Amino acid sequence: MAIMSDKWIREQSQATGMIEPFVDRQHREGTISYGLSSYGYDARVSSEFKIFTNVDSAIVDPKNFSSKSLVDRPGDECIIPPNSFALARTVEYFRIPKDVLVVCLGKSTYARCGIIVNVTPLEPGWEGHVTLEFSNTTPLPARIYANEGACQFLFFQGNEPCEVSYADRKGKYMGQTGVTLPKL
Repeated sequence: MAIMSDKWIREQSQATGMIEPFVDRQHREGTISYGLSSYGYDARVSSEFKIFTNVDSAIVDPKNFSSKSLVDRPGDECIIPPNSFALARTVEYFRIPKDVLVVCLGKSTYARCGIIVNVTPLEPGWEGHVTLEFSNTTPLPARIYANEGACQFLFFQGNEPCEVSYADRKGKYMGQTGVTLPKL
């Protein structure tokens, strides 16, 4: 298994629409960087945010998730309360080849501010907008900027396509658009 280069990421995105919209180079001027990097792709967070709240005293239950746990906060930025959590999604839509696994890591600019970005691996054959999980680990409010870099995706190509892809087994998050809440 090898990590794939900028050349491969560009070729796949242009030939198959692996990343749409695709930004061919790093954009950094006055923004948290996004776009193609040496061995990855820095994706942007959209302007669609959902912040956890306890206004309705809902219980967070992954087997019976209530949307009452969240409030919608669309906009150019999102303020995450201290020691709290928000969901968002990527601007980019991903289509993962059957012989590729994608791992996501947070951007150092956010990490150095105590903001952790979590994303589970993008499995072979999966496609959709990626739901991003932002944790504010600080005792202060934290700001996330829409349409700027949020995380870096690293592409690992296997020695051959998998026998059963995410699409083949009809995974529950296949083709998701928008911020997608937990499903059972």
